[in-house]
Amino acid sequence: MNIVAMTPELFTRFWPVFFAIIQAEETYAFDPRLTEQQAFDLWCTLPVETFAAVENDRVLGSYFIKANASGPGAHVSNCGYMVADAARGKGVAKALCQHSKQRALALGFKAMQFNAVVSSNTVAVALWQKLGFEVIGRVPKAYRHKQLGFVDTLVMYQWLAEDESVT
Repeated sequence: MNIVAMTPELFTRFWPVFFAIIQAEETYAFDPRLTEQQAFDLWCTLPVETFAAVENDRVLGSYFIKANASGPGAHVSNCGYMVADAARGKGVAKALCQHSKQRALALGFKAMQFNAVVSSNTVAVALWQKLGFEVIGRVPKAYRHKQLGFVDTLVMYQWLAEDESVT
């Protein structure tokens, strides 16, 4: 598996994965009626960078990285990850997260925050915790899960820099 910069052509191959995830309404608060172009803009144009995990010409997953806030909060990054159903449980999300933490530091970010991890997504929550993220907050009934109804979202955070200074 290689992790490479997302291109429009790669996104077209990733689109069925993205579409299936937003249609499921289990993990992402994206409008399930997004078009491919709207999804591309959201996932690839607005963030600082977007990457794809590719193996044998198949896009197994993707992530974006951007600042979580601006100004005095711009040192904290934010990422979103999606993995194809067929690639789950094969280390793709772990590899994408590890890559994103390296890219965050290279881009000058000092920390990473996930603003709304759906609490019922226990596999993701466990993975993020295994990779060093802490649950620092819970927002009650903040996500309307297609199958479970209203569920909580979690705010997860990790300081990435070796020092505590913010410049």
